[in-house]
Amino acid sequence: MSAASRPEGQGRRAGFAAVVTLTFDVDAETPVLARGRRYAAHASTMSHQAYGPEVGLPRILELLDEMSVPATFFVPGWVAEHRPWLAPSIAERGHEVAHHSYSHRPPTSMTAEEERADFERALAVFDRQGIEIRGHRAALWEASWQTGGLVAEYGLRYDSSLMGDDRPYKVRTPAGEIVELPVHWSLDDWEQYAFLPAPHVGSVIESPVKVLELWRAELDGMRHYGGLFNLCLHPFLSGRPGRALALRRFLEYARGCADVSFARCRDVAESARTDAGSAVRDLHPPEASPDVYPD
Repeated sequence: MSAASRPEGQGRRAGFAAVVTLTFDVDAETPVLARGRRYAAHASTMSHQAYGPEVGLPRILELLDEMSVPATFFVPGWVAEHRPWLAPSIAERGHEVAHHSYSHRPPTSMTAEEERADFERALAVFDRQGIEIRGHRAALWEASWQTGGLVAEYGLRYDSSLMGDDRPYKVRTPAGEIVELPVHWSLDDWEQYAFLPAPHVGSVIESPVKVLELWRAELDGMRHYGGLFNLCLHPFLSGRPGRALALRRFLEYARGCADVSFARCRDVAESARTDAGSAVRDLHPPEASPDVYPD
């Protein structure tokens, strides 16, 4: 079934116009270290990143408890390994822990062999900690054309790295079919709040008031068209006080909408997997001949 021919309600959970998946990428130091091991010597920068798991994450978990909202936490294997308390502390509250690479190096920067090794190394960490993994998100959302196949090969049910829709859809891979829970830059706090002078990761720090307005508008759009509001947050960014209050206000707004539901990614993926109306797509690169598009 093509995207154009789908019923307008496809992708909704029964009785709701829009579904909110509240997701947190618990990256800690890994995005900076992925730019170069030399940054490990930068005490200020490392403290900026450690704020996420040490301060932002507990604040966020308390907020979710208070509001009875389920969430999914994408955790790099390196972070889970160096803070062995972290993933279990999330899972014991009923939230989902999902795969977010081992090193936070994007697949597009690695060879196929390197991507596989990184993928497997993260799985091994979660296996040792007794954490069940159902889903995956590529570092920086920079999936390669083999990423979906790895997700399927290792028995995971879904990926959340691509942007081909605003509703869940199924993806055929050489290793089997998975569900894609699409993302978008407008629903990522990195574009709103991230700032570091070195390495450069962003140069604008927006007001939480403006960000709240943006996300409310996007949610209203999903309510109108019937979509997946897949919000991506980072504890070292949205865990800061003023931003955490803005997140609380957004959750209060969303909970006040009778046509909005909240769910973990794994639950949305399972619903889409069994939905005969979900769009199905193949993963393959576009034709880009060198005479038209030279390197």
